[in-house]
Amino acid sequence: MTADTPVTAAVDDDEVIHAAGCVVYRTVAVSDKDGEEMNSVEVLIVHRPKYDDWDFPKGKRESDESDLECAVRETREESGYEGVIVRELASDLYQVKGRDKIVRWWLMQCTGGEFTANSEVDEIRWLPRSEAEQLLSYGHARSLLAELSTVGDTEG
Repeated sequence: MTADTPVTAAVDDDEVIHAAGCVVYRTVAVSDKDGEEMNSVEVLIVHRPKYDDWDFPKGKRESDESDLECAVRETREESGYEGVIVRELASDLYQVKGRDKIVRWWLMQCTGGEFTANSEVDEIRWLPRSEAEQLLSYGHARSLLAELSTVGDTEG
């Protein structure tokens, strides 16, 4: 699926909630137990106090934007970070209060930014994939981590 490919739901499109977000990662240098330097991948997760959950940054699409534009905007608004879109990931389709909700996801390599707590997100964490998997609140978010397998940890 590409950024221009619509995701279809089983109900009238006017009834569908459209949202998008990014799985943001960065590569950091760490030392192993022998003191050898290697690269490690960390992912960004956000805490939303309204729901008391940990998830990737995402939000509802505005009427005048594409899904990809929504994903980039929501990531910047919620986390303060920006990056380069690497590829589209698997989409989610689930129900919220009896309505279908489609969330399209993109993998983003972080290029910079700075977090400031806001009305939607009060805390962020950069975590190795294994720690993020433990903290993420939803199975669909954990399944997205599996798609990062091609963004590997490498010795430096």
